[in-house]
Amino acid sequence: MRLTPRFLLSAFDEAHFPKEAQTHNAPEVAFLGRSNVGKSSLINALLGGTQARVSSTPGRTRSINFFGLYDDPRPQPEVIFADLPGYGYAKISKSISAEWSGFIDPYLADRETLALCICLVDTNIPPQPPDTQLINYLREIRRPFLVVGTKSDKLSNNTLGNSVLALKKGHGVDEVMPCSVKDQRNIKHLWARILATRDKPFVD
Repeated sequence: MRLTPRFLLSAFDEAHFPKEAQTHNAPEVAFLGRSNVGKSSLINALLGGTQARVSSTPGRTRSINFFGLYDDPRPQPEVIFADLPGYGYAKISKSISAEWSGFIDPYLADRETLALCICLVDTNIPPQPPDTQLINYLREIRRPFLVVGTKSDKLSNNTLGNSVLALKKGHGVDEVMPCSVKDQRNIKHLWARILATRDKPFVD
């Protein structure tokens, strides 16, 4: 299914979140991860363009950027992507960015149309405490999430297998989906998981 992406808005405050007139209550998929984990690159690979800005400076994204994906000529989006600010960058904060308590926590905890959180972790490094903190928080607020391992093309199959096992154990999860923008590993499978949110009820 080929969808047309369109940038909706950047939200720096809870009051700026897209309204029903813009989203038509389409399911929203949030992308979260530490700074420089490859979040913008993955979003661009899924969207088939350069809608999400890729910066060489970690921590550059400071807003939630919303993108609608449309099955033209239908006027309502099939799904909404929410690109959240990266966390864990020392120049911004020691753990999850200070801005999170102001408008990102409310988005994750209270947004009725948020259907899935994509938690990105780097397959090239050991499990990181901020990632575990995020995953545990999503468990506490009962948000569906999927852990995706980025940059998997940099590892051999054996090394990647060991890395995935370590990430699963370190974060206490049953699944880590290794993905790669360069060789398109599991990009189609990730798309399928995202599109499946259209058939599931939202969390109350």
